[in-house]
Amino acid sequence: MDDTATLEQQVAARLAEAERLFRRPCTFLKGVVNVAGLPADGLPEVAFAGRSNVGKSSLLNALVGRKALARTSNTPGRTREVNYFLLDERAYLVDLPGHGYARAAKEDIAGWNALVRDYLRGRASLRRVFLLVDARHGLKDSDTPALELMDASAVSYQAVLTKSDKVKASELESVIERTKKDLAKRPAAHPEIIATSARKGTGLAELRAEILTLMCD
Repeated sequence: MDDTATLEQQVAARLAEAERLFRRPCTFLKGVVNVAGLPADGLPEVAFAGRSNVGKSSLLNALVGRKALARTSNTPGRTREVNYFLLDERAYLVDLPGHGYARAAKEDIAGWNALVRDYLRGRASLRRVFLLVDARHGLKDSDTPALELMDASAVSYQAVLTKSDKVKASELESVIERTKKDLAKRPAAHPEIIATSARKGTGLAELRAEILTLMCD
């Protein structure tokens, strides 16, 4: 058996293992409003960040095969806490408040931003932040503060394109290349980009496998 076949078998096995993991129970643990409320059990965690209304809740629901694990809304800025979901008693999926827009008082938005800053700077169990980016638009200026914060916090982050089914294949490839170019100069950015569609399931297997790998590191 050649090395290529062996590698393909390893990838297939990893994808299957990740699929089994995400079929296991995943439950909402709690919403955190200050760092004192963060879980202290040391379980590995991955976080999901992105502009308001980028599709974080829809992607989380699709990953675990649930329709309403994470609350979805057409109102930008609906997530106002750091929401913890416990996956198979082994790891946390963390839904961060969306940045860039919210229908709330400025002092409330400032409070959420401070919470996210404190979370990113001092969370030893955080393995990676998945930065969700709308495939129809790519990175925007409103993403820059989040990118700078993660770079300054030395937090590994990886771009995940959402709603990839809403653009043509050629346009998607253009967005991927443009995003890679924008992130190449950022020290904490992971070089690979995953294009996903919560509606069609595109890219979910790869994202699950990436999360499984992070959990096992």
